[in-house]
Amino acid sequence: MGEGQSKPSSIERSPRKRTPRKPKKSQIPYAILVTIGIILIAWLVNRGSTTAAIGWIFGIAFGYVLQRSRFCFTASMRDPWITGSTSLTRAVLIAFALTTLGFTAIKYSAYLSGSDIPGAGAVHPISIPLILGATMFGIGMVIAGGCASGTLMRIGEGFTMQMLALVFFIVGSLWGGHDMGAFWSNLETNAPKIFLPDVFGWAGALVVQGVIILLLYLAALSWQKKKLGSIE
Repeated sequence: MGEGQSKPSSIERSPRKRTPRKPKKSQIPYAILVTIGIILIAWLVNRGSTTAAIGWIFGIAFGYVLQRSRFCFTASMRDPWITGSTSLTRAVLIAFALTTLGFTAIKYSAYLSGSDIPGAGAVHPISIPLILGATMFGIGMVIAGGCASGTLMRIGEGFTMQMLALVFFIVGSLWGGHDMGAFWSNLETNAPKIFLPDVFGWAGALVVQGVIILLLYLAALSWQKKKLGSIE
């Protein structure tokens, strides 16, 4: 064999055979059918209750936004400890800030008009049941991989684990609701109820809550930078 000629390789490499990808089926016909079904159900429900029809449309829209954005309260609390990322945590804090502004405006307008303040009856004591419930719910949603909204969203995606979680979610809610007055209320005796406008005034409450959210946001940024070296 002359110079400059390459020696044949001792290992013959056979060309890789790539399996051709199956063409994706268009989802547009299914989307049209689902949209028609949603509108039809809303129309039928509206004949009995306009409020229920609005709730149906809002629920569908909210679920779609959750599914497409992958917005998850569980991940916002879990990811900083597992992956170091706080992007969802910061998204939740921004949502808290926006809802703080919106609900403060709604409540303050009711206060000025002399009407009942919406949600005033939902101010519960800071008590042992609150601490136990928050801890148990936090552990449960991490194990189940989703909170209430996240569980429903993933059931729509076909996840079987969340279907099982929903069953026990319902059982636990019914059990808790049954024992709320008989047992847990006894542990709330003399426990303080804190409604920030009663303590700081409406403007002061807005500032205090805003500062707390801002500090948590900055802490989330610092945490991710420490764990991942970047805030992106």
